[in-house]
Amino acid sequence: MKLYKPTFWGGKSLIPYLLFPLSLITSLINQVKKKSNKTKFDIKTICIGNIYLGGTGKTSLAIEIYKILSKKFNPVFIKKKYNNQTDEIKQLFQKGNIIIDKDRKNSLFLAEKKKFNIAILDDGLQQKNIHYDLSIACFNSQNGFGNKFIIPSGPLRENIKELKEYDFIFINGEKNNQVLERSIKNIKSKNIFKAKYKPTNLKKFNLKKKYLMFSGIGNPHEFEKTLIKHKFKVVKKIVYPDHYKFTNIEITEIKRIAKTKNLIIITTEKDFYRLNERQKKNINFLKIKLKIQDIKKFKKKLFEKL
Repeated sequence: MKLYKPTFWGGKSLIPYLLFPLSLITSLINQVKKKSNKTKFDIKTICIGNIYLGGTGKTSLAIEIYKILSKKFNPVFIKKKYNNQTDEIKQLFQKGNIIIDKDRKNSLFLAEKKKFNIAILDDGLQQKNIHYDLSIACFNSQNGFGNKFIIPSGPLRENIKELKEYDFIFINGEKNNQVLERSIKNIKSKNIFKAKYKPTNLKKFNLKKKYLMFSGIGNPHEFEKTLIKHKFKVVKKIVYPDHYKFTNIEITEIKRIAKTKNLIIITTEKDFYRLNERQKKNINFLKIKLKIQDIKKFKKKLFEKL
């Protein structure tokens, strides 16, 4: 079954107001969580998450921070085990050490036992019973706050006022969203950083050819914008929900369309990792890294916190 984000999460509608009582329940649950006793670990902990549901670049940022810290520390990724998020686990596994468990606390205890000295948690800002030495909230520059309502009225996991509780805020993506930036600065004036997506394997692609793009990620529009920015001629696009598990029938149909129209198939690295070996044949993926603007300032602030 395909589950897409409701369209009213990103625009004006009466539906959010009808669902608002349920959002109040979400807010109440969040407040109860905030009062939880926090477990502090000997290992330094960095949590990279979001308050907007999906597609904010947190995994890409976690990878970049891992690279930075690897020069001075012995870091490890911590990822909570979800059956529908094997793509992110595989992506992190390719980049460094990783511990996976259904309970983040178990992973942190194991990280200490294995003598790692910094844990980078990909997601987990809403788990309030862990003390984080550094917390980072990510936003996508296109989606921003959405309609500014909390789930289920909108895409926010918690109230935007909670941003003041986090150490760093990252705005990731191609769009220069000054409205979003000003809104964040009204809540938290310091330590706001921006980053853009940069392809790292462009040379393998023939940009004179035409392409069929397919993806099942949190923000497929950002992927499409990256392709267009780098001169890909995207003439057909097929979009699925985030973390979508592709069937053989669906991939066969994508390949049929591409062959009929003489198109090259391209997808994201995360989507590629969800394909089985048979499905991967004749499918290309664009490898992307997150390029942090004002990287020297970010590194300085990062090491000051640690």
